[in-house]
Amino acid sequence: MRSLVILLCVVAAASAVSFFDLVKEEWNAFKMEHQKQYDSEVEDKFRMKIYAENKHNIAKHNQKFARGEVSFRLKQNKYGDMLHHEFVHTMNGFNKTTKNSKGLFGKSAGERGATFIPPANVHLPDHVDWRKHGAVTEVKDQGKCGSCWSFSSTGALEGQHYRRTNILVSLSEQNLIDCSAAYGNNGCNGGLMDNAFKYIKDNRGIDTEKSYPYEGIDDKCRYNPKNAGADDNGFVDIPSGDEGKLMAAVEQPTATKWRRSNRHRIG
Repeated sequence: MRSLVILLCVVAAASAVSFFDLVKEEWNAFKMEHQKQYDSEVEDKFRMKIYAENKHNIAKHNQKFARGEVSFRLKQNKYGDMLHHEFVHTMNGFNKTTKNSKGLFGKSAGERGATFIPPANVHLPDHVDWRKHGAVTEVKDQGKCGSCWSFSSTGALEGQHYRRTNILVSLSEQNLIDCSAAYGNNGCNGGLMDNAFKYIKDNRGIDTEKSYPYEGIDDKCRYNPKNAGADDNGFVDIPSGDEGKLMAAVEQPTATKWRRSNRHRIG
């Protein structure tokens, strides 16, 4: 019996070492794939532990998906070494109460968008996919910069520009990050789509992404009117929580915000 106990302990220890080696190997591959570097060995071990916990949680969730208990799958990605609150703080840059040089946004009616009035006697389709109409650019990545507001702004304007000209132009989020501070936006620390549209309108244009590529940092403004890809004649605000008006609005490209809290969701 004692021999059996010793044998079981040896097998268990070997399995534990084997599992650790597997996680370590995957961790090193993860760091290489996503070009991860840490300041110390302590930080590296801490991030590896987070990675292993996320890997375990993803596996448990996908088992539920296989059983039909949830409607989407999860997959490890470059955010796998981040805690949940770190991801939310980094990626959710929407800020409804940003301040500009004139005071708190929204106090002046001239600084707000027009009120959205849905068209009367119009039959709305069950769904609209603007990708099928060619009005959506390739998927973009904000990186570790709280600039989601700028991507929402350019995405809506790209679609509207396509509807008007039949030409799809990728617009510069970096232009908005660097140049719209006076309108209340805070670059990688958050912003608001209304402020971005107001800047574009007053500026009489926004540069193309090709001429003003994304960096994911706060930098000096380098807008060049010669490289403008679109302009903005105005915008309307859809009342928060009014799904009927939202349904009417999304019949055309619309800038929206939702809180992204699941960093591994894939479908």
